[in-house]
Parts: sequence; C-alpha cells; structure tokens
Amino acid sequence: MSSSIQSATLEKRLHSSMETMPDFLKKYWNQRAILFTKYKEGILMDEEGWYSVTPEDIAIHIAERCRCDVIIDAFCGVGGNAIQFAFTCHKVIAIDIDETRLMCAKHNAMIYGVADRIEFILGDYLELIPRLKADVVFLSPPWGGPDYLSSKTFDIKTMITLDGEKLYRESLKITNNIAYYLPRNVNIQQITNLAGRGNTCEIQEVYVNGKLKTIVVYYGELVNEDFGENEV
Repeated sequence: MSSSIQSATLEKRLHSSMETMPDFLKKYWNQRAILFTKYKEGILMDEEGWYSVTPEDIAIHIAERCRCDVIIDAFCGVGGNAIQFAFTCHKVIAIDIDETRLMCAKHNAMIYGVADRIEFILGDYLELIPRLKADVVFLSPPWGGPDYLSSKTFDIKTMITLDGEKLYRESLKITNNIAYYLPRNVNIQQITNLAGRGNTCEIQEVYVNGKLKTIVVYYGELVNEDFGENEV
C-alpha cells in the first residue's frame, strides 16, 4: 500500500475536529486540552483514543509513582501514559495490538519530544509476555467503551475482554511491580484478592476537580505506606 493511500485510510479513522466526530465523542472534544496539553500541536487520536486515553495530569502522577529503569505500557493506545513514563523512566516499552493507535502514539510521542525513549511494539501483550523484561508493568486494558459506568460494579474478570484477573496473573511472570488503571466502579474485593494472601496492595482514588475519576491499584514494591486519595 502506498504512503498516500495509507495516510488517507488513517485520516478516515481519526477524529481531529468537532465536525468529523460522532455525536457520542463530542463531549470529549471539550476536554482535549485536559487529555493532552499539546493537543493543538497536532495530537492524533482514533475513536477509542478519545474516550480511553488517560488525562495528562493523571498520567503525570502515575509516571512519578512508577519511576524505574524499564517500564512496560501493556496497552499504550494513543500514547498518553507512555509519553509521561518517558519523562520518569529510562526506557518505555509501549505495546498495542491496533496499528492505527500505535501510529498515533508514535506521532504524539514525537510532539512531546520523547519518541527516542520509547520502544513501540505492535502485537498482543499476552503473547509477548515470555519475551518481555521490565521493572514495572502498567496495565490499562480496554474497559469496554464509555458504557462501563452503566453497571453498578465493574467486574474485571468478565467486563475486561481479556479477563482482568488472568491479565494480572500473567503479568506477574514479568514482575510483581504492577500498576493497574481501573474504573472508579471497580469491584474492590477482586482487586485486593489479586495481591494474594499475606500481601498488600494500594488502592488510590484519583479525583479531578473534586470528582472521583478513576482508581489506580499498585502492587509489589510500588505500594506506598502512606495510602490515601489524590486530587489531580
């Protein structure tokens, strides 16, 4: 496929103006500067990127907590977290199974000037695990779209397509230091059980403008003794 055809095909999958966006995405357009402070410099996002990317301030906070030599962003999407990890970690391994989103992530990392610190891999994270080595794994798997809040409680085993419990267990083959980015209505018992008997995890509630936005769960050596909520 020629580069011009590739560009045209990519453009059809991206939404960079209010006019080209489906109605259900338009509310995210008003949040574009929250998602990426450099949005006006040419940030690219596909449909899923708009509703799944981590807001930049939250991504910065998580990156500070996950400082290490090598970190894996197992579901990097359009690059929101991978970009911030590149500021706090020596090397970032950013994985996504979707070619368009990975292309967006590379482009966006260039805008932030950190593409040289990120290794982008197109592939299935679970299949890649036997070949991966890192100090920390960051898990932010798809939550099933914007309707995840329609359920009173988010079940990570059944509502994450890949089975969120299996995903955690498989990641332990790489490291015990795992940060899990999850919906605010997640089943708390499920995520505490993942730590295993005798171990602890840190459940951090992240607030934006006074409203609970998401939950980040830290395992292994990422657990901070001073647990608490964080206003971003």
